[in-house]
Amino acid sequence: MNHHQLEKDILHLEHVISHISRQDRIPLSYWRNRIDSVSGAVRMPAQASRVKRLNAALSVLESGQKA
Repeated sequence: MNHHQLEKDILHLEHVISHISRQDRIPLSYWRNRIDSVSGAVRMPAQASRVKRLNAALSVLESGQKA
């Protein structure tokens, strides 16, 4: 995955994860797989930090806790 596509994917995930809930029609497992795929392509510390925040936010949703 090239740098520009990775940035676009991370930005998209940041937007989506901040707006979804456990009741959305797309299951959280789909977003978990998307984050995991992006995580494998991360090369820069700033990207890794952003993906770590995405993981944490999705984990909260998966556990059913309030953020």
